[in-house]
Amino acid sequence: MTAVDTRAEAARALYLDLLKRTLTGALAEDNDSILGGVRTSGSPVFYKRAADSVGRLVGRFGFEVAYKKPYDPELRAIGRDWPARADSMIGLARMENIQHCIETALRDDVPGDLIETGVWRGGATIFMRGVLKAYGDETRTVWAADSFEGLPPPDAARYPADAGDRFFEQGGLAVGVDQVKHNFERYGLLDEQVKFLVGWFKDTLPTAPIEQLAVIRLDGDLYESTWQAIEALYPKLSPGGFCIVDDYGTLVDQCQRAIHDYRDAHGITEEIIDVDGWGAYWRKSS
Repeated sequence: MTAVDTRAEAARALYLDLLKRTLTGALAEDNDSILGGVRTSGSPVFYKRAADSVGRLVGRFGFEVAYKKPYDPELRAIGRDWPARADSMIGLARMENIQHCIETALRDDVPGDLIETGVWRGGATIFMRGVLKAYGDETRTVWAADSFEGLPPPDAARYPADAGDRFFEQGGLAVGVDQVKHNFERYGLLDEQVKFLVGWFKDTLPTAPIEQLAVIRLDGDLYESTWQAIEALYPKLSPGGFCIVDDYGTLVDQCQRAIHDYRDAHGITEEIIDVDGWGAYWRKSS
């Protein structure tokens, strides 16, 4: 490797590290709890609902009420907190996992695009595009699939594992597609290599114009959303590609159960590797 190559590699690593820290709020040490923001909107806790009402009221007059909380870098590293302003809530370890999977797919020439199902503010997909940009890849598409309306109410009749789930009440999980596009623009990463699949997974993923995938990232929380995503997309995952599951370790009765049900039904035996206690992934061998 020449001196020029070494400097280019160092610049790329610095850019991607800065991008990760910015997207997760680690750089700004973002840990405010904003009344009327993501931590209070749709909360089942009474005092948080009251705080949300106060926050929304003062927001009408252009003011913001925030509770200042100490920033904990260890929690942000593993995504155990919920940043108020950042574009991603997954933490640094799961961002680094995305980088590892994409870089490995590029190095090994695994064919296919990249997709995340359940994008929130777009942080993980913005980072996917950033990795491709950093490596000069002009052939792959980053797909951002989401309802952009939050999560669906549980369909307990068809998916009993989701019975009683209340994620659909959390307004902080609903981010419109125009806002997500704007977030891409803020990083200079909205271009023809980014495409959006707008709607419920059951309606968009089975007919999505995707031929091959090198990296799949599932972040649908529910059994229903996880099942619909992996059922539609895993057959398109190239050998050597990666399947990442964001909520594997935390939503055991919903997300993890859907993953194991699908793997069992299709004889998938590749080792599932833990990322940070919540996220997990495996590499498709065939």
